[in-house]
Amino acid sequence: MGTGLLDIIILGAIAAFLVLRLRSVLGKRTGHQGGREYDPFHQEQMRRRQEQARGRGEQGGEPSGEEDKVVHLPDSRGDAGREEAAPDYGDRPGAAGLTRIKLADREFDPDQFVQGARAAFEMIVGAFAQGDAKTLRPLLSDDVYSDFAGAIEQRREAGERLETTLVGIKSADIVDADLRGKTAFVTVKFVSEQVNVTYDEEGRVVDGDPSEVETITDIWTFARNTSSRDPNWSLVATAAPN
Repeated sequence: MGTGLLDIIILGAIAAFLVLRLRSVLGKRTGHQGGREYDPFHQEQMRRRQEQARGRGEQGGEPSGEEDKVVHLPDSRGDAGREEAAPDYGDRPGAAGLTRIKLADREFDPDQFVQGARAAFEMIVGAFAQGDAKTLRPLLSDDVYSDFAGAIEQRREAGERLETTLVGIKSADIVDADLRGKTAFVTVKFVSEQVNVTYDEEGRVVDGDPSEVETITDIWTFARNTSSRDPNWSLVATAAPN
């Protein structure tokens, strides 16, 4: 066998060896990839965790390699078992209750809650006027839903329809808050401008004035189980100001 042919055989063997080594490394799956379909919800959770980790790194420095291997589980004292300072809501109404709710639910924020309450108010007022019980059902407690559904049914039996135009919400303010067991209760005072007109089957006005904008005050109480994964609140009570 010639020297040239021997060199070719040796080089070919080396190339084959390198190819096998590369395939063994590049073709390897790690973690939970094997046999798992792409899960957008899992990816979103991972993205949020990465953002939170980056936020902690910016506040307290980059974590060490050993810390990267530790999975911190939140407990009632706060993230990673650290004692969480009680928030100070000053002299705002319901401050003590807001503090208890915040300690029970780290994600609770009074200002964000009010934004959600305003959106719920608009949705509930609109759905009630339209007689849309399906939309109302998940937003209301059983007792409140029963009252709303009963009023919708009475209107339907009388052949009447209600038209409500929510001109705007002038204000929405927390006036009370409490934590009873694991259930949080937050009461909001809404002051809104509305046009409410009830028509009969013939289209005649039986109540209200289509040209009159009324200023209406509603006091609504929302509740949520702070131990639940469901972030939604339910309307559990409605009242008029004294």
